[in-house]
This record gives sequence, C-alpha cells and structure tokens, in this order.
Amino acid sequence: MKVLYVATEGLPFVKTGGLADVIGSLPKIMTDNKIDARVVLPLYLNIAIKYRDTFDKLATFEVKSGDIDTVATVYSTKVGKVIYYFIEHQNYFERETLYGYGDDGERFAFFAKAVLEMLQNIKFYPDVMHLNDWHTGIVPIINKVHYANVKKMMKIKFVYTIHNILFQGYFPKSIMGSCLGLSEEYFYNGLLRFNDGVSYMKAGIVVADKVTTVSSTYAHEILTPEFGENLENVLRLRENDLSGIVNGIDLDLYNPETDKTLVKNYSVDNYVEGKKANKQALQEKLGLRKDNNVLLIGIVSRLTNQKGLNLILEQIGNIMKNDVQFVCLGSGDSHIENALRNVENGYPHRAVYYCGYNEQLANLIYAGSDIFLMPSNFEPCGISQLIAMRYGSLPLIRETGGLKDTVMPYNQYTDEGCGFSFSSYSSHDMMSAIGYAMYVYYNDKPAFNRLIKRAMNKDFSWTNSCLNYIDIYKELTNKTK
Repeated sequence: MKVLYVATEGLPFVKTGGLADVIGSLPKIMTDNKIDARVVLPLYLNIAIKYRDTFDKLATFEVKSGDIDTVATVYSTKVGKVIYYFIEHQNYFERETLYGYGDDGERFAFFAKAVLEMLQNIKFYPDVMHLNDWHTGIVPIINKVHYANVKKMMKIKFVYTIHNILFQGYFPKSIMGSCLGLSEEYFYNGLLRFNDGVSYMKAGIVVADKVTTVSSTYAHEILTPEFGENLENVLRLRENDLSGIVNGIDLDLYNPETDKTLVKNYSVDNYVEGKKANKQALQEKLGLRKDNNVLLIGIVSRLTNQKGLNLILEQIGNIMKNDVQFVCLGSGDSHIENALRNVENGYPHRAVYYCGYNEQLANLIYAGSDIFLMPSNFEPCGISQLIAMRYGSLPLIRETGGLKDTVMPYNQYTDEGCGFSFSSYSSHDMMSAIGYAMYVYYNDKPAFNRLIKRAMNKDFSWTNSCLNYIDIYKELTNKTK
C-alpha cells in the first residue's frame, strides 16, 4: 500500500509544533508495517539553506490554479526507508517563518495544486493521501474538480487529520476563483463556505473520505460548541467517519538512555541517579539553588492561554510560597512572556524563564524536573506529556483531549496512576492538584517513585496507533495488509 503524507512541517527538517513530530515518526513506523510511506513538504528557506544541495532534483512543472500561473520544482531525499519530497517556490516558501503571512491562502493553494501536479510528473500515485491540518484541507476538492478525468487521480482516497481545530485557514470568498480556480458553485453548495468566507479546514472535513483527530477524547470534544470552534455541526455530519487516534512519540529520538543532550543517561532501572545528575545540571545551568531535594516544576510550551499560562500566572504567588523551583521554556504572547520575566525577577535563584526554544535545555527540563505542568484549556493530543513521562517527569495536567487519554492521575487508595490531574479549567483546582503533588513528593517519596516507574514504563510508541491508521487505509482501499 502506498501512502503519501501531505503536511507543512515535519522532522527532521522543520518544526514549529507537534505536527512536525507526527510527520517525523508516523511514516517511519508505517514502513516497518510494509507500507510505502512518503512525505511531501514545502521547501522552506531553512531547509533550502541546509539541505537543498544534497537533494535529488526530480522535475519542474507548471502550476495553474485560478490566477496562480507559475512553476514548481520538486526535490527528494530519503530518511531511513521514508522518501521525502519538497515543493520549491522561492517567493512562496523561502521566507523567515513558515506561517502568518497575508497571502497564506494563496501560498497553500499553490502547495495543494503543486502536490497534485507532482504526482503526475513523478508518476507516483498513492492509494491514500493523508492530509494534515488546515493547510492541506483543500487538496481533495481540487483533485475532485480539476482531475476528474484522470483515472489514477480519482482512485486516490483521502484521510484528513485535524491536529488543532482552532486554526482553520479562513479566507475571503474571492480566494475561490483567484487561488483555487473553483466556481462559486462550491461556495454556495456548502463545501467551502464558512460564514461569509472560505475555510480550508471545513473543505477537508467535508470532502475527505475519512476524518481523524489526535485523541479519542478530543474527537468527542470537537463535536461540542465548547471545543468545536463553530465547526461542530459540520463534524457531526461526518461523525460516522470521524476517529480519534492518539499520537505517539519517536522512541529513538526521545530516549533518556541514549539522549546525548543529557549530562547522564538513565533508564527506569537507574533513574534516581540519572535524574539527580540532570536536575543538578539544570539548576547549575540556570542559576537555581543546587538542591536535589527541592521539588522542581518544569514547563516547555507555547505561551498562550490555550496552554493554561493564565492559570499559572494567577497562582504563581501561591506556588512560590512553597519550597519549589520553577522553570519555563517557551515563547508566545508578549504579555505572558513579560509576566514570566517578572516572575523570574521576583524569585531569584528559584524561578527562571527562558524565552525561545533550545532543544538541549528542553530535554534537560524533561530529565531534571519532578513535575511537568500542562494545565491546558484544550489539548488535542499533546506530545510534551509523553516525553515527560518517558524521562520520568510526572505530568500535572488538566483532564482534556489527549492529556486525559494519556495521563492516569494518582490514586493513593489503589496505588495507580502516572501523574496528577484536575478537571475544571480553574486556577484554584490547578493549585489544589499542585498542592497534592507537593504533598506526595515531600511526604510519601516511595509513592512518588512508584509513579515515576509507571510513567517511564508506559508504552509511548506509535505501534497501536499505526495499526489503527492502517485499518482506516485498508477500509478505504479494500487492500489487505
């Protein structure tokens, strides 16, 4: 079976969020299950600078879509068993950042049409195209309209995965003709219309053969007004074709036994000394008081209210009244960044905020922290809590989306669980959970250590999720494994 993953970011080449982790790991696991898994990405500036000279140039071809009339070049390379394709267009993609431009609708309309043209130029026709997030949602409708007479294109089945329904690719109605080359018929029949404009995500939900999202709980949540971001009614129409499949992580990439960014490697069998050494290294690196016995709370996150940073800032005074250390790595909303700088200034040698992203520091936080705080308002899946457990840092989460599906809270009566949680999106409830975690850490260390062992022993692999996706592919194509 041939599967092409269409995305706008993916490791090991480019990353802004969890989508890149999925694209970097899921196709790799697919190849171990006898799937011909390939990936296509835009050729962004940073990729071009670092890798273009090492890529194989496959073809240059015209791309026409509405008023778009230009050319694209496709390159390829291989990572392990996975073939990666890259669509080159210097004006559209060789920019400082990936997203957030006024012409994003045009840029990703070009990308969608270029991907479909690429298939015909390189003579590769997948059985399934697995599309990811709003940027690729228009691929099925463009294929349906513009390639209706191409038999091999019409045989392709489409799986569309929602990684975060908050970001929908909403553009003015005029984009129908100018960039998509579609008549207003497809606006007025409801395929693309969203309010008075066009939603690329809605197009993907309506036209794809199957729709998935990245956890079972989130699949139920987005059917409700609270989480559906005004697409809940559209999703209910596809409810029978909607599945929630939780993400995994790359166990080779995130492995405390082999991670070269750590000062001391460790496993579940010798985590006490390993985490102690990395905690001391983290404290020394950031100017915190060296104390292996103090509870260290870590955060690696985008800094937005979606991630619960407003709850943390509401309670930071009460948190820091206790004997704890606080480390936050991330960037995002400027007012949150400024508030965290004030926290650092207010609690010298006890609280540190690092603005930006640093992979080595991130891994040191996973390894050196005792509690990993993720009080998200909503979280489709979440990767950080999986990495944290892999490294023996206990997640403290709000029970939503993939966080609820992957972190079982500690139950002192049954001695079960691998972290701590709270239900309501409330800073008071979050503080109660933090207080409970502190109590267990300082007063029942054997129980805390059992939680660490259970967390580190959890199966974070893609194995089960991969098989769930393969079942969907098989159902669509009637192919046997």
